[in-house]
Amino acid sequence: MDPAVRARLWATGGRWYAHILDAPAYIEVTGTSQEACVRELRKVTGEDVSLTLEVIPQVVGVAEAAEILGWDKRRVVTYIDRGSFPEPITALASGRIWLREDVESYAAEWHARRATRPEKVRSV
Repeated sequence: MDPAVRARLWATGGRWYAHILDAPAYIEVTGTSQEACVRELRKVTGEDVSLTLEVIPQVVGVAEAAEILGWDKRRVVTYIDRGSFPEPITALASGRIWLREDVESYAAEWHARRATRPEKVRSV
């Protein structure tokens, strides 16, 4: 039977990190992408182990959502209040949070719809 290793992966600051769980020592690796991080993890664990990965999703608040969309925070709040923004995964004392991938998908759809709208012609 192959030995089993559990690891937790997360991204922060433009890098991916992996921490081996249930190890007698603290073992952490990093990479510039999720795939690179897993390759580094495999260097530590070896190819002959069963590797179980727990990927922690990235979450964002209003400020990060505004940055993703290229808006200011007030505009994000306006869209939330109108009910035309993705539902948050939860609300904390510090505010609502969303999965980053949900906000990025919403941003891509919003910008695509905007690109297909005809330009408004202003009369002078």
